[in-house]
Amino acid sequence: MRFAALIVVFLAAAAAADERRSGYDYMRAETRAMQDDELANPGMLAVMEGEGLWRRSGCAGCHQDMKGVATRYPSFDPGKGLLNLEQRINLCRTERQQAPALAYESRELVALTAFVASQSRGQPIQIFAHGESLERGKATFYRRQGQVNLACASCHEHNAGKRLAGNAIPQAHPTGYPLYRLEWQAVGSLQRRLRNCLAGIRAEAPTYGAPELVELEFFLMWRANGMRLETPAVRP
Repeated sequence: MRFAALIVVFLAAAAAADERRSGYDYMRAETRAMQDDELANPGMLAVMEGEGLWRRSGCAGCHQDMKGVATRYPSFDPGKGLLNLEQRINLCRTERQQAPALAYESRELVALTAFVASQSRGQPIQIFAHGESLERGKATFYRRQGQVNLACASCHEHNAGKRLAGNAIPQAHPTGYPLYRLEWQAVGSLQRRLRNCLAGIRAEAPTYGAPELVELEFFLMWRANGMRLETPAVRP
């Protein structure tokens, strides 16, 4: 009976996974075409700028192949705890290169992150860790907050596929960050998008790099396990 119960749980999980959809699937055909064409994708400008910074700053001297790296972040560092990809890049700069950390959401840090993440384009997300950080991120996703009294799940689980302000509500799988957002007319990080959402429900947004946001990133990436990275994605 125990074995049968495990099989049922496994099949239910597989069915749920099959129902996951990238934000790409909700976009209009012309926006998907923009993302698919590297010559038309405006996010590629950030990737190219990041590649230049990568070479000039000497990152290539240590890191020859970054394929698959972005699929594993946020990740735990033995001495620093849970880090997202931006924090990992800054840690390399300060501890390995004796260079100053780049400001969160600065053009340089976004570009470097976009370049690194683009090396894993098409690779499956691989967040298999668990623990208190994941549970705290999950709690944030399901906790109602702000003057509007909504949780992330209120939109992205219970109302995914419906329309809000003319756009389809996605399932909130972060498969394309950093990405180019037509609303921003710029490339931005996942934390920028999370802070936008919090502002939309009139909740207080933690500062960039705050543990609460990194843990929420961690849960969202874990929730998207097996889905393929699209960086740099394009979204409305």
